[in-house]
Amino acid sequence: MKVVCTEKSQILAVRIADHLGVQAVETRFSQFPDGELYLQVAGPLDDETVIVGSVTDNDAFIQLMLLIDACEATTNTLVIPYMGYARQDKKFRDGEPVSARVAARALSRGVSDVITVNIHEKEIARYFDAAAHDLSLAADVGEYIKGRGFADPLILAPDSGAADFAMEIASEGGWQADYLKKTRLSGEEVRMEPKTFDVKGREVVIVDDIISTGGTLATATKMLYDQGAYAVHAACVHGVFTGGAYVRLRAAGVKSLVCSDTIERACSAFTAANRIAEALKKC
Repeated sequence: MKVVCTEKSQILAVRIADHLGVQAVETRFSQFPDGELYLQVAGPLDDETVIVGSVTDNDAFIQLMLLIDACEATTNTLVIPYMGYARQDKKFRDGEPVSARVAARALSRGVSDVITVNIHEKEIARYFDAAAHDLSLAADVGEYIKGRGFADPLILAPDSGAADFAMEIASEGGWQADYLKKTRLSGEEVRMEPKTFDVKGREVVIVDDIISTGGTLATATKMLYDQGAYAVHAACVHGVFTGGAYVRLRAAGVKSLVCSDTIERACSAFTAANRIAEALKKC
């Protein structure tokens, strides 16, 4: 077994290879003047290849498909740490594509298994034309929070949809978990507060699978301070951070903001490599 990766997933790929005790093979990347992407796997492969690549943008998507094709002579397991297009998992309006289905089918060609990490909608697994396995980093987020030494933190999901994720994380430290309840006060004014627990004087850690623009979290942070929170922190699996989200959240009063290395960032504070490596041993 050997590991290859796309250009933006190099650090995670090497960590996975190290955990497996196998070689990460170099891939060379370039681009033609018209924008066409090119790559070449620079070393020999074994009978089994692990292909690692997060779909963070369109170039990363094309690069991942090219890499799968370059490894066509081997038995391939595809690791998609972060899968873009996963949020369009159904048609919301007439005339729309099911983007998650398109991406899943395109990436399934030439692979026997697919591993994803905290994919936005678990139902997407049915779109892959290969055996699909989704991993959760909830325990890893919990271990990170435990290492910070917070005194009795409240683990808070931004909405009811992420409540189970928050509870998984909270179970790692025996902490309380809750989610933000929204109350519309007027046509434009919305109040957000924890559904059950009081935040007064407490450390609060807002957790979610993805932080994208950070707009809702920034608003929630300000309201939590108004409700007496001692400090607000944020942690997620996938740090997308579009449109100035990192600065927006820090400016709103978020004391620390961390993510995993599914998307490699300066604030990647814990790794998905261990979970992925263990899953690969079972494929």
